[in-house]
Amino acid sequence: MAIVLRYVDKEGFIRERFFDLVHVKETTSSPLKEICDVLSHLCLNVKDIRGQRYDGASNMRGEFKGSQALLLKECPFAYYIHCLAHRLQLTLVAASKEVILIAQFFSYLTIIINLIMSSCKRQDQLRDAQASYIANMIAIEELESGKRKNQIGTLQRARDTRRGSHLTSLCSLLKMFDATCSVIPSMYPRRK
Repeated sequence: MAIVLRYVDKEGFIRERFFDLVHVKETTSSPLKEICDVLSHLCLNVKDIRGQRYDGASNMRGEFKGSQALLLKECPFAYYIHCLAHRLQLTLVAASKEVILIAQFFSYLTIIINLIMSSCKRQDQLRDAQASYIANMIAIEELESGKRKNQIGTLQRARDTRRGSHLTSLCSLLKMFDATCSVIPSMYPRRK
């Protein structure tokens, strides 16, 4: 669990500082004690908290047993706000599903990636095809060779709740497009 404090400085500017990364043993239990321990270690009083923001996980935002509810009992001024970046991501995903062409595009992208990544054999074929492609491109001097260049990657799945994952997914397919195109026909051999 990352603990980040946002505050207003003496000049009236909003500041945000990362304070600690805390290991939480159970995601079902409240990390309230860990938050209080970190704040007390920094000589900050829990009663001074005026707001709290989480990514929407039920164990954090739960109305009765979530961390936000328990912290609100300790400090009645610590109002809960759903993480705005997470909310924006969910809004963009929902809006993109309303545009038929975009929804179809990402649906096809997901199908292609799932078909290949659901099989260890196809993943091996993809890696072999990508290694062959890279070796060929280096041989004809289309790619530079060197340390940490032209590493064989993998296809990345898009996640609706992760910012940038749709772009990462698309970029991974573009980077491995030729290798992917060579693996797909092997999945459906022609019948004679």
